[in-house]
Amino acid sequence: MDKMAKTFKFEVITPERVIYTDSVLGIIADGTEGSLGILADHAPLITGLKRGYLTVNEVNNKALRFILDGGFLEVLNNTAVVLTERCVTESEVERARANNENIESYAWVP
Repeated sequence: MDKMAKTFKFEVITPERVIYTDSVLGIIADGTEGSLGILADHAPLITGLKRGYLTVNEVNNKALRFILDGGFLEVLNNTAVVLTERCVTESEVERARANNENIESYAWVP
């Protein structure tokens, strides 16, 4: 019998829009007290996030990396939500830098 890995709902939200929403296998974030990993059935948690990377392990076993401008992470009832002022994907920044487009809008990115 195949055992499916447990998933949980995950969202990244900025004041302008919902950046990401999907069921995921896990996330790794840069918390204000250090790096932390979240999997399904995690205990309830609210923590601050530093400016830095957020890695999402998607159900297709691919990793998606976001860059956050700090924020907060809440985990409750198998749902994790990141609230942040700004968020971009790592590939979005790499593409803009390679094409020398909109560089000033990514000045905050490490």
